[in-house]
Amino acid sequence: MKADLIVGIQWGDEGKGKIVDMLAQNYDLVCRSQGGHNAGHTIWVDGVKYALHLIPSGVLNPKAINVIGNGVVLSPESIIKEMSQFQNLEGRLFISDKAHLNLPYHAQIDQAKERLKGDKAIGTTGKGIGPAYSDKINRIGHRVGELLNPAKLTDSIIEYFEQNRAIFDVLEIATPNKEELLAELKGYNEKLASFITNTTNMLWKALDENKKVLLEGAQGTMLDIDHGTYPYVTSSSTVSAGACTGLGLNPKDIGVVTGITKAYCTRVGNGPFPSEDFGTDGDTMASVGKEFGTTTGRKRRCGWFDAVAVKHASRLNGCDQLALMKLDVLDGFEKIKVCVAYELDGQRIDYVPSSLDDVKAIYEEIDGWDSVVGIREFDKLPENAKKYINRIEEVTSTKVGIVSTSPERADTIIRG
Repeated sequence: MKADLIVGIQWGDEGKGKIVDMLAQNYDLVCRSQGGHNAGHTIWVDGVKYALHLIPSGVLNPKAINVIGNGVVLSPESIIKEMSQFQNLEGRLFISDKAHLNLPYHAQIDQAKERLKGDKAIGTTGKGIGPAYSDKINRIGHRVGELLNPAKLTDSIIEYFEQNRAIFDVLEIATPNKEELLAELKGYNEKLASFITNTTNMLWKALDENKKVLLEGAQGTMLDIDHGTYPYVTSSSTVSAGACTGLGLNPKDIGVVTGITKAYCTRVGNGPFPSEDFGTDGDTMASVGKEFGTTTGRKRRCGWFDAVAVKHASRLNGCDQLALMKLDVLDGFEKIKVCVAYELDGQRIDYVPSSLDDVKAIYEEIDGWDSVVGIREFDKLPENAKKYINRIEEVTSTKVGIVSTSPERADTIIRG
């Protein structure tokens, strides 16, 4: 059995939560491969909103097992709070003992460094994700499995602070009180110990037993640490290959890859955004699409569909199909733009260069439509909406296999 994969192919916030939740009803395991609680998946079911940050979106399927992989940086405080929304997670949620801990001092470091950068700040969520991954790469981080021995972990953290006292003094971060730190870690142990395990072996066994496995990540391809708009990126590998390293799988284990994209485009934080709209159309997208971060509440920057970036991301991830989300947000627009090429140094290009700093979007316009809300069959869409989808397929060289016409789980078109 192969593991199917869901991947964001814009700048995150594409609507992965809804698709994973919908597909998860047919899977035995749903697995999160990277990121931390800076990510946010919003899911609407029967008018009820669920906001997830670390727990895989399959949690709303009572039969699915949910796995947090080794590629995640885990905030114990955040995961415990999130777990409190649900009952009977024993046997349904498992956390890799090799995932790295994101502790409160990581958030303090994150926020202090952003302040020091001033107007050159990256625009992080301030949740400690970057510092936690930095500690991992520097080989000075701490794994979730270490929570099973709180006393030893306490000593190690205190030693870390003593060795880096000069740095923490500059950042104005105080050394934790040893007794208070031990009590905090013991609290995490009591709540999380029964969920910690070797998830890699669990996944191998599941695939060997022909279980249906679905993989999900966080953020989007254009925020990938290697392939995104560096340095305005996240600190992990958000592409399909990252799902392998983040869960202990190999490329041959991957089955169908579905790339998630909005029918328009958004970005949170700083960094280049070629198709950003600075006028009333961008404001309308933000208002109608409720474009405010699940995690931070920050307003998202909005713009038109960037087919150049999506084609690039689709190739990078090996997408078999696209899931086009929030098509209904474009209802009522007289004209809808699609970025079909870039201008760079006076030349037209149809690829994503190493830097997007100086590119300008080249657009085509398509006539708009009245409403697609609640439509569940492709043939029943307005003609211009179908033309829009067909043009996206042409420019991105990728089939649009799924179309979302409202936030509700059921309002989704599955194309054969």
